[in-house]
Amino acid sequence: MDSRGPRASRPARAVAFTSAVALAYGTVVHIAALALGGTDPYPAMPRWLSVYFISLTVLDPLAAVLLFRRRRAGLVLGCAVLLTDAAANGYANYVLDETAGFTAGRFGQALISALALALTVAALQLWTAHARWQFGHQ
Repeated sequence: MDSRGPRASRPARAVAFTSAVALAYGTVVHIAALALGGTDPYPAMPRWLSVYFISLTVLDPLAAVLLFRRRRAGLVLGCAVLLTDAAANGYANYVLDETAGFTAGRFGQALISALALALTVAALQLWTAHARWQFGHQ
């Protein structure tokens, strides 16, 4: 513990940092989809799902910045974005995509799901450790 309060564990800080990087990467993916697809970047998706994926061009970078800045709001938004993104990708890859077996989309969805779970678990520790936790060395 230091003068700023207790510190979160190194694994919890690593999960938060990894989540921020993944959200930044997601920003690039969704911006690329918009750039390549124009006004309808996800034509095979239902409109509501397409709107959700488009909204990630704003939500992903906002969550990433808040996580990089070590804000509690970043924990809340990061968890919400990753959990809903995992669910949305699960719907797209398991309900809408009738391809049999393991696909690249299903692999990506599994990664997002694992990261969503990891950040949610880490967020509990990060939240209680300090209002503005530290990623630095202990």
